[in-house]
Amino acid sequence: MKDRLGMLFSISPFKISIIIIFIVVILYFVNFPFLNFMELKTLDLRFISRGERVPGGETIIAAIDEKSLTELGRWPWSRATIGKLVNVLKDSGTKAIGFDVVFAEPDEHAMLGRIEEIEKELRRIGKTDVGISRILNNKKREADTDGILAQSIERAGNVTLGYFFYMSENDIGHMNAEEMARDAEYISDSKFHLVQYLGKPVNDPVIQAYAVAPNIRRLSEVAENSGYFNAFPDADGTNRWASLVIKYGNNYYPSLALAVLEQYLGWPTMSLIMTDYGLDGIKMGPIYIPTDEAGRILINYLGPLRTFPYYSITDIINGRVDKNTLKDKIVLVGATATGIYDLRVTPFSAVYPGVEIHATIIDNILRGSFVQRPGWTGLIDILAIIVLGLIAAPVLSRVKAVLGLVCTLALIIIYVVINRYVFTAYNVWLNLVYPLLSLFLVYVGVMLYRYITEERERKKIRGTFQYYLSGPVIEEMLKDPSKLKLGGEKKDLTVLFSDIRGFTTISEKLSPEDLVHLLNEYLTVMTDQVFKYGGLLDKYMGDAIMAVFGAPIDDPHHPALCCRTALSMMDELKKLQKKWTDEGRPVLDIGIGINTGDMVVGNMGSEMRFDYTVMGDNVNLGSRLEGINKEYGTNIVISEYTYRRINDEFFCRELDAVRVKGKRLPVKIYELMGERNNSDQWKEYIPLYEEGLQKYRQGRWDDAIADFEAALALHPDDYPSKMYIERCRTLKEHPPEGTWDGVYTMTKK
Repeated sequence: MKDRLGMLFSISPFKISIIIIFIVVILYFVNFPFLNFMELKTLDLRFISRGERVPGGETIIAAIDEKSLTELGRWPWSRATIGKLVNVLKDSGTKAIGFDVVFAEPDEHAMLGRIEEIEKELRRIGKTDVGISRILNNKKREADTDGILAQSIERAGNVTLGYFFYMSENDIGHMNAEEMARDAEYISDSKFHLVQYLGKPVNDPVIQAYAVAPNIRRLSEVAENSGYFNAFPDADGTNRWASLVIKYGNNYYPSLALAVLEQYLGWPTMSLIMTDYGLDGIKMGPIYIPTDEAGRILINYLGPLRTFPYYSITDIINGRVDKNTLKDKIVLVGATATGIYDLRVTPFSAVYPGVEIHATIIDNILRGSFVQRPGWTGLIDILAIIVLGLIAAPVLSRVKAVLGLVCTLALIIIYVVINRYVFTAYNVWLNLVYPLLSLFLVYVGVMLYRYITEERERKKIRGTFQYYLSGPVIEEMLKDPSKLKLGGEKKDLTVLFSDIRGFTTISEKLSPEDLVHLLNEYLTVMTDQVFKYGGLLDKYMGDAIMAVFGAPIDDPHHPALCCRTALSMMDELKKLQKKWTDEGRPVLDIGIGINTGDMVVGNMGSEMRFDYTVMGDNVNLGSRLEGINKEYGTNIVISEYTYRRINDEFFCRELDAVRVKGKRLPVKIYELMGERNNSDQWKEYIPLYEEGLQKYRQGRWDDAIADFEAALALHPDDYPSKMYIERCRTLKEHPPEGTWDGVYTMTKK
């Protein structure tokens, strides 16, 4: 088992990257559906980010819009109205007219039925003559709207009608073979008459139709051409592809856009180019249309709704559109009104008229502006998957997670920019999702591998040091293992020493179990205060605590943090003292010494065993200050070096200027009494104490005694005042030799 784990963790980040890249390449070849869906969405974003492009100007749209419905009545209109439109377009010089609507049923006109009923009634009663018959025939011609439209289409000689195919067997249950054969005959003239086989496809991938819903015979016979307008949206409902060819029976039929364009270009020879894998493309005279094997092209959308010119049909019929606007143009007639439900989803909009999609396809073909995915793009996609992953692997194996994320995002941005440029400048669709997936998974894989392996090292370090180093030190080591080497650095720090007074005497009165319980309770509470203010618990020395502030994590406020720790320790001690008193246990008291200055901090010891600690003269001074508390009856003594850094935040009183054992120069010491915002409780007697201290240093013993006694009158328990009264009396009886400097020399630690 251990050998297997060893093999697992012997895998390098580079090997992990290779495995991930291989998996992504496999996904690319199997066309994973969800990733393909995401790629289509990124294609939409590329269209949108590319912005609007101006069409060529050959195609305009005659819109069945809200304005037309208001003026001409609700849809469907009388075929006579459509005939008027065809007449106006013909008279305006329109070169090709395409209908994105189908006239699949005769126009039911009530007037025509009534005229026929009148004819029958007149014949029944024998009241017919030539004059009446002439009148009735004229009225029948006026009421025969299908005939009117057929005449207009025949007169125009440039109309292409639209129809649609049934694409499912479920859609043709109402039809019999005779009806299907009849309907197929109506569109037979529009089929591809020339198919060039460069290879026989094994399985014909062209979309197969089951039946057709053509225009009525009267219109089909007089129209110049026809084409289907079926739409085939992707799984998400978005129309991205245009099927230019559908197979019905043994014949191939063109889309409406192709049929209109064929007429517009003057009936060039149009042929399908078939190969062994399917359709290769469509030739229309000199124009070659590259399609996929199923005869589809990717629609190169030029922009949002109304990128092409729109003209309301009511304006065209009523002469409100300049004839020169319509001259020599392709006019596509289609619905844009919301209520007619010929709206599609496109990359630019969820409500995009189908007629404008046909206009876009026509413009794509005329401009030769096709968004393509040639065969060589697959090779580029694979190379991008591999190269991006291999570039990221060595970088991510050397940097931290955040910087690795930044590098990964930078590579993503670079690839997206290149991909978008190729799409915008050359209309080439390179895959975006799979290369970015490769890059992302390499990042996740490498970082997860590093997390697992580094976490093993973290656990090892924690297991080694957790019993004698504090949490912050361990975390600092985990961030930079080089800190585990022997040696240190000089830093400005604050050190705190605390010790229990008379601990030896107390320990003699307690059993070992009670002593350990009492000491553990005390040390736990005190240690919590050190950690609360970000201190480093350097060590326990029996009943003593040594803590450092400002290391290993730099903090410019370490003197104030240390002072707050000391005050908090005293507050918690008072709570413990009350608890111990109630329990009938010995009550502990402590002294705390604090000093600030340059100290050497780091791992000290041997190669086999070392400790993260501080050392130096300023550390020793802090230890001496802890012991000084016994002389002055205080709990917290700080040096003048700490005092200078915290005076604005804390209330302190000067205790003395002392020359500690082992030091030649005197140091001023202060009692830390509390925060500045709590100083009112000392403001009455402290000034008296300070006056006495000043007179003491001037050698005015009697005056000093008077001030100290006045201070004691306000605060009878003030031990420093009592001490100075005794010291003044002693000095009064035994005056100091030489010049009096007010410095007290300590004779013990």
